[in-house]
Amino acid sequence: MFGLDKKDTTLLLIVAVLTMFAPFILNPFPAGSGMAQFNAGYPDLMQRFVIFGIFAIGFNILFGLTGYLSFGHAAFLGVGSYSAVWMFKLLSMNVIPAIILSVIVAGVFALIIGFVSLRRSGIYFSILTLAFAQMSFALAYSVLTPITNGETGLQLSLSDPRILGTSVSADGGIPVTRLFGIEMRSTAEMQLGPWLFQFNAGYYLCAVLMLVAFYLAIRIFRSPFGLMLRAVKSNQQRMNYTGLNARPYTLAAFVISGMYAGLAGGLLASMDPLAGAERMQWTASGEVVLMTILGGAGTLIGPVLGAGFIKYFENIFSKINDNVLHSWFAFMPDGLEDLMVTIVHPFVGKGWSLTLGLMFMAVVIFLPGGLVEGGQKIGKMFRRKKAVDGTPSAAKTPAE
Repeated sequence: MFGLDKKDTTLLLIVAVLTMFAPFILNPFPAGSGMAQFNAGYPDLMQRFVIFGIFAIGFNILFGLTGYLSFGHAAFLGVGSYSAVWMFKLLSMNVIPAIILSVIVAGVFALIIGFVSLRRSGIYFSILTLAFAQMSFALAYSVLTPITNGETGLQLSLSDPRILGTSVSADGGIPVTRLFGIEMRSTAEMQLGPWLFQFNAGYYLCAVLMLVAFYLAIRIFRSPFGLMLRAVKSNQQRMNYTGLNARPYTLAAFVISGMYAGLAGGLLASMDPLAGAERMQWTASGEVVLMTILGGAGTLIGPVLGAGFIKYFENIFSKINDNVLHSWFAFMPDGLEDLMVTIVHPFVGKGWSLTLGLMFMAVVIFLPGGLVEGGQKIGKMFRRKKAVDGTPSAAKTPAE
């Protein structure tokens, strides 16, 4: 199906089901309950799950297949965002032209940076990409202020010309982003008892594009081009000895990866028409590296899992303050309650990154293959147990 084998088709269908039913899956606890704090089924967070999933999938095509570690991929995310906002300001509020321009501009930008950076490999390549990203950040923050609006960020205004649309909405405000008449912020709600589920148009657009991006990544992984990239990662020097020039393949992977990042940046701007230089900082590049390694570099679904995992911690654990902790431990005596809050406090709220860092260390030490390796180990344990339980008589029968 779809030109994929049975295993890849099953994986694609699993991702599709998880993505389409995310409003239900991410809201397991009733609204208003003490555990509702851990629900993640609201539009803004779900959009970030899939958008940064696209970002991580693209990064994995470069890092997971070729082994080239880029510390500057956030530059393409930022370029994509700026391109999309300029399209909204000058052309129309339709998200399709903005997304297309984001991908194209990010691809051209990646071609230029990749052509220079890929002349080196290893740590030198990583440093070059980091340098380009920091230069891009500095330019967006200062020199290119007429284009990027500096530290304030590029945003829409009532004075935008907008050739194919109105500059002012019917209520006198700034128009909202649309997909052929469907507002990206429009949300339908469904109440089932104490549960509240939200279905957002912008989220489903991002989800569909993530599924397309995931499908294309599968085709790249299974193609002869993907095999060449794996050969680069395995032993590029040996490839050069055979007379094969690896640079066109690595440059193509770099450009494709940059276009994925541009798509993610364009979607971020489509959901919230604002682009700032902070999206190009080295911390944003480091975040996608963490996503890929945490989920499982070189695997298909790993980067998606890593992106969801980090964004969940960033948005859910960071909201747990002392008041929430006191409500959790309210059943304890006052002294013990205060002690538990003191112990847990450094790991939540502003200290959420400490918890994430400890978990990342545990994954790197015990699961070098990331969360995907952990899932595979659990699956093997169950299969082994099932095999042992299913053949009791064979184990007792002596061999002849």
